[in-house]
Amino acid sequence: MTPPRALPALREQPACNDRMAIQVLDRAMRLLDALAERSGAVSLKELALATGLHPSTAHRILNDLVVGRLIERTDNGMYALGMRLLELGHLVKSRLDVREVALEPMRELHERTGQTVNLSVRQGDEIVYIDRAYSERSGMQVVRAIGGRAPLHLTSTGKLFLAAGDERQLRAYAMRTGLVGNTRNSLTDVILLERELSLVRRHGYARDNEELEPGVRCIAASIRDESGLIVAGLSISAPSSRLQDEWLADLTDTADRISRALGCRTL
Repeated sequence: MTPPRALPALREQPACNDRMAIQVLDRAMRLLDALAERSGAVSLKELALATGLHPSTAHRILNDLVVGRLIERTDNGMYALGMRLLELGHLVKSRLDVREVALEPMRELHERTGQTVNLSVRQGDEIVYIDRAYSERSGMQVVRAIGGRAPLHLTSTGKLFLAAGDERQLRAYAMRTGLVGNTRNSLTDVILLERELSLVRRHGYARDNEELEPGVRCIAASIRDESGLIVAGLSISAPSSRLQDEWLADLTDTADRISRALGCRTL
């Protein structure tokens, strides 16, 4: 019996969808570029002419970009670049700059404490380690290398980012991740995590009490950009028996020093 003729078409569908998605992205970028070339708001007709798109196609894509806040629609129906692009631009700038600004203060903090010092940023529901200052005398094997990831709720730096949000955002995070734990100390209950984040807000620093790795404790302080937003976390990791609260003042002072170098004036 001859196989149904529809089967080959079904196998080709994903590739077709990919091409359509790429085409939409290309058209969206053309619209963004056209807006970037103009100093003020632009009409739909002018954007369609500038990009070679049919007005109905341009209108549909512009509406999607408005929903994503990448483009704003003015009261008279014109279009302009949205504030979301500015927010993303500041975020990229901060993440590019923070590593360079933090490098020397991290080394100095490591020299004073003798322990591993980590620089991390948030990416989605995880933190990413982007730099580290450590040596053999730290007395602790570095498990997560630069570029490594860890869930927000299991790390001291991750708790800083979670504490900066509200209860609704925390509940949404808990639903997405399930608050999966790594050790018996992991906070896998949202009520307990909320209590922990209240302490973070009150004290201005966060702790990881063997919640990510057995035998390892961490303390972290926030690094903020010129607008006062948290863009990274600076943390000290040490064997559980060796971590000292006396390092907290030095840690927060170092994080504040990096924040001021990024233009933060709200400390």
